[in-house]
Amino acid sequence: MGVLPLQFKAGESAASLGLTGREVFDIEGLTKIQPRQDVTVTVTAEDGTRRSFKVTARLDSPIEVKYYQNGGILDTVLQGLAASNH
Repeated sequence: MGVLPLQFKAGESAASLGLTGREVFDIEGLTKIQPRQDVTVTVTAEDGTRRSFKVTARLDSPIEVKYYQNGGILDTVLQGLAASNH
């Protein structure tokens, strides 16, 4: 629905990375996203410290990439309907 699902690498988790949920997350590598592509997450903690780690974007097929790029399944369907009415 327009939300990017990310999967930690084997052996990593929010706990093992010390994530609290109060950080700011920046995701790099989305401009030309491909199915199951690794992207970099840079985390800025409340104290301003920054660190990065890799995750896998769980867009598992080209159609899921298209849905994500269009803002979700509903937006993709609406864009298709709008285009067919012209």
